[in-house]
Amino acid sequence: MRAIGFQSPLPIAEPSALVDIELPEPSPAGRDLLVEVRAISVNPVDTKVRRSFTPAAGDWRVLGYDAAGVVVATGPDATLFRPGDEVFYAGALERQGANAERHLVDERIVGRKPASLSFAEAAALPLTTITAWEAMFDRLDVAKPIPGAAPAILIIGGAGGVGSIATQLARTLTGLTVIATASRPETQDWVRGLGAHHVVDHSKPLAAEVAALGIGAPGFVFSTTNTGDHLAEIAQLIAPQGRFALIDDPATLDVNPFKRKSVSVHWEFMFTRSMFGTADIAAQGELLNEAARLVDEGALRTTASESFGVINADNLRRAHALIESGKAKGKIVLEGFPA
Repeated sequence: MRAIGFQSPLPIAEPSALVDIELPEPSPAGRDLLVEVRAISVNPVDTKVRRSFTPAAGDWRVLGYDAAGVVVATGPDATLFRPGDEVFYAGALERQGANAERHLVDERIVGRKPASLSFAEAAALPLTTITAWEAMFDRLDVAKPIPGAAPAILIIGGAGGVGSIATQLARTLTGLTVIATASRPETQDWVRGLGAHHVVDHSKPLAAEVAALGIGAPGFVFSTTNTGDHLAEIAQLIAPQGRFALIDDPATLDVNPFKRKSVSVHWEFMFTRSMFGTADIAAQGELLNEAARLVDEGALRTTASESFGVINADNLRRAHALIESGKAKGKIVLEGFPA
């Protein structure tokens, strides 16, 4: 089968950073599904793994942690899906990724594809939806109010992949005032279109930007990017007893400034459940099914913003380069393999 892989961590400008290859077709075991991949999207985690992981000598590493496709076979213990079912999912970090014609995935972290979306539109959603959902509802517990705080959430990086779905989820599923950050006119328009009540500029001091809204100190802050640059401002602007979640990888994370406000700090890593086989691993499939229902009801929309064409190494290198530039808006999708 055709796939795109790499054998050593290289800068994306190097032709060998991602290569078109041929691999044996995998066989499903246990609760695996074998999925014919129809479309994928690209996330920052793809670029991080490509830059840092060295496969064993002679082996290929295949990336890809968002996919939509059709089940073609199931493992002997699989019960949730059958061949012919259309699905979408994010996969598992420790397994080969979905940048391939056929892909194995545990059925418990798979959802049914929204019927109202194309495969490309659906492929934009899984990883970011799981991340945003877990961060807000499992980690921040946004349904539980903060006494005395403004019933509001600040989403830093509102136009990125996770921020784009977090903004929608917060607006659709909570009564919170949604404040999203964006610094360029096109990204500010994007997050307003996704439902943000207010947009502030993260290239300016955030505490002053939020204070100028006149709504009080928000009880919740969700940082999706550049947390290290904003940490002091977050500690200043968040309400006492507030809750703060982050998903990126700051070089250091000094949480001492949060102590006097008794602010709780929460990490979100959407691969935790699959990586450790947690008792609630199936929660990811369940939340994807719920997200699909919300999409089909018109309550959520895809965050696909750019199509880079067919799934091949050239197009994936272009997608990685745009993500590494920090200028991506929403999600980059690719669909189908070259004829």
